[in-house]
Amino acid sequence: MSRSPRLPGPPEEAAVAALNNNGEGVVREAKTVFVAGALPGERIRFRRVRQHRQHDEGELLEVIEASTARATPRCAHFGVCGGCSLQHLAPAAQLQAKQRELADNLERIGRVRPERWLEPLAGPVWNYRRRARLGAKFVPKRGRVLVGFHERAKPYIAALERCEILAPPLDGLITPLSELLTGLTARASIPQIEVAVADNLTVLVLRNLLELGAADRAALAAFAVKYGLRIDLQPGGFDSIRSLDAAGAALEYRVPAEGLRYEFQATDFVQINGAVNQALIAQMIELLELQPNHRVLDLFCGLGNLTLPIARRVAEVVGIEGEAGLVARARHNAALNDLRNAHFHVANLSEADGGAAVLAGRFERILLDPPRAGAIEVMPRIAALGAERVVYVSCHPGTLARDLGVFCHEHGYKLAAAGVIDMFPHTNHVESIAVLEASR
Repeated sequence: MSRSPRLPGPPEEAAVAALNNNGEGVVREAKTVFVAGALPGERIRFRRVRQHRQHDEGELLEVIEASTARATPRCAHFGVCGGCSLQHLAPAAQLQAKQRELADNLERIGRVRPERWLEPLAGPVWNYRRRARLGAKFVPKRGRVLVGFHERAKPYIAALERCEILAPPLDGLITPLSELLTGLTARASIPQIEVAVADNLTVLVLRNLLELGAADRAALAAFAVKYGLRIDLQPGGFDSIRSLDAAGAALEYRVPAEGLRYEFQATDFVQINGAVNQALIAQMIELLELQPNHRVLDLFCGLGNLTLPIARRVAEVVGIEGEAGLVARARHNAALNDLRNAHFHVANLSEADGGAAVLAGRFERILLDPPRAGAIEVMPRIAALGAERVVYVSCHPGTLARDLGVFCHEHGYKLAAAGVIDMFPHTNHVESIAVLEASR
């Protein structure tokens, strides 16, 4: 538990040894200090500003000797906005840091090492983010609604003007959105905006806590026309979302290399970085080593992003997902692409018997793409299926390492390969992929 903040200590000078998993520089003095903005190999001047049981937080005062990997942040809000933590580190060095973090987690938590490292999957590092949840808050002292991500390590919305990682046109809409919401009568009752950039349409979903009047609705409609997008309102749960203009056309994204088209809703989970998602699909297909007679299991399949490319190559693929709405979209997307050998089921895989009815028979290949909590509950049942090869796509290196350790030490698999996926450049998020092979 954190102790109470204390007044800034005297300036200190030290070398930075590493980055922690929040992208902060680690100074290993008598008591470790985490210093935001500092990079490994640098000599810095800092002061301690907050005390914790195991470490202190430091404020960077000066970079005395800079790292050769230090870069100039492109965003004017970097250091205040919590959306990015690594813009001061060159993209190639970011990838190296993420691979080191993955390797450290595998060895320290899972006690495993891959037989080979995969080349990192990377794509555009700017304007890549096609889905985001933005905060909105009317701040009387500023006389306007702030729109954006939260400040770094604080609960406040950062006062942004634009965002360099959001995909167009969202990157340039922060200020116009702020001006729009500030002019609404209901400006204090819209706390959140879900944004989605599809291949065919950009959608904003406004979480409106109060019913909007005619003047506010007219202002929103005019904004949508001006910027060529759609605005949806969400007065309650996800099932309450309705398009302002009642059109409600489906959003879609395509994977040209596979000849696939996916439809989704603005609040659905889709991979954030479209270009890297396409690279991930290609790598996943290669690593699974699919054959036409294979039966494949895709766990945590979502709306079929990875399931449908598999279906093009095998006899049958079975997708399991806990959210009924995503399963409905997966079935729709399979029909949209005329893939009749892709079958989808709703099951909560975190329950002891979740999916028991369909986790049966022989599967030559298994694909896992779980949430941050990992797949620990379903692993004994996966192992019992006896698949020759398992490919695990992960958004959290710690739970990945834990799960891979269990696969290897308890269920007779070996870690054949692993690598990082740079789905979120300039952030500390580490996405990765691993290949397990049956060794028995």
